[in-house]
Amino acid sequence: MDAVRVALLREVLAGTEWLGATRRFAGVLRGSVVAHGGGLLLVGTPEYEPWHLAAHLVDEAAWSGTPELAPTLVRHHARPCDPPHLAVGPGRIEAARRGETLLVVAPEEPAPLLERVHDARRAGVTVLALGADDGDLAALAHDTLPVPEAAELDLDTVQHLVSAAAGENGGVSPRVRRGFRDRLSRLAEILTAPPPASW
Repeated sequence: MDAVRVALLREVLAGTEWLGATRRFAGVLRGSVVAHGGGLLLVGTPEYEPWHLAAHLVDEAAWSGTPELAPTLVRHHARPCDPPHLAVGPGRIEAARRGETLLVVAPEEPAPLLERVHDARRAGVTVLALGADDGDLAALAHDTLPVPEAAELDLDTVQHLVSAAAGENGGVSPRVRRGFRDRLSRLAEILTAPPPASW
């Protein structure tokens, strides 16, 4: 979907909650990666890989002069013989650390993915979820943009709106908003985490 089609879509959606919701979520995404200097991981499910969103974010990163928006696409079925930009497997989520952002695009919530997302959050990764409604993924994420099955827009269309809004150069992007539960959860994670290994 090119910029003209996105502009037309925005005109059609004027007056709905989708424009504000996608811009807000895109602002959180942009704010998270810019504040930490990059490190954006993008993952879907074994059945749904958001490669199209990855391509759009790469384009938006180049056009907006915000290289931090260019994601690393994490694929569940990556093979060593794949081109380098398609050969990153789920082990990359396990290696993610504080300062990185994990954007999960998932119409459903497979248990192995939830376990990896949980471990990434415990390691200090900012987790954002697109598509999850009220399930476990939404509870794990620092911020979500739900796209229920009965919504007026499908998940692919919402991804176009989010990627276009993330590349906009309008003002300072908001930081990830952390509510009381998130702060309390973070404190509990710090207190229960094992001590760092000494070398």
